[in-house]
Amino acid sequence: MEERTKVVLYARVSTSAQDYTRQITELRKYAKKQNYEIVKEFSEKISGGKKIEERAAIKELLDFVKSNKVDKVAIYEASRLSRRQLDFLSIIEQLTELGVSLYILQNGLETLLPNRTINPIANLVLGIMSQFNSLEKNLIRARMSSGYEHHRASGGSVGRKKGYRKSEDDYRLNYAREIALLQKNNSLKDVRAITGTSINTLRKLKANYC
Repeated sequence: MEERTKVVLYARVSTSAQDYTRQITELRKYAKKQNYEIVKEFSEKISGGKKIEERAAIKELLDFVKSNKVDKVAIYEASRLSRRQLDFLSIIEQLTELGVSLYILQNGLETLLPNRTINPIANLVLGIMSQFNSLEKNLIRARMSSGYEHHRASGGSVGRKKGYRKSEDDYRLNYAREIALLQKNNSLKDVRAITGTSINTLRKLKANYC
């Protein structure tokens, strides 16, 4: 009986208020349709502009494919992997050296051909896409900075309104994953790396719910 292709799924969103469920669901559908065997799933809530060393899930994924039989890593779209051009290309290079193909569902692109050689068209397109992802990251940062400056110049203030305070239910809902990780005695630094949530917020969550 022919051995099934072994695939690892990876999903990422930028903030704790976002949800990666849709990404995982679509990737599972793809794997089922192709009759692939899902051997592991990784997900995290952290900015794509963070370095690889700051992203716990992507580090765990790379370690996993090094020590386990994996044929493909599937992601929903290119920017989920990283918005840092050098990191984006570095991850692809590491996977390629291990003989692991990266598949991007939204574009139908795959870095390796069926014979495990490099797919030149996909790598050319991904190289261009990585530049756009990096450019988009910088444009978002520039727009935010410009917006803050304009708001201040117009007499506005940046931050929460005076007297604003999240309800307990809001905290539990918005930081459910952080609370769960803290309750498992993970360090503040590790939880921050996984979720992207600030240390100060994590301290409050730990004090109130752990």
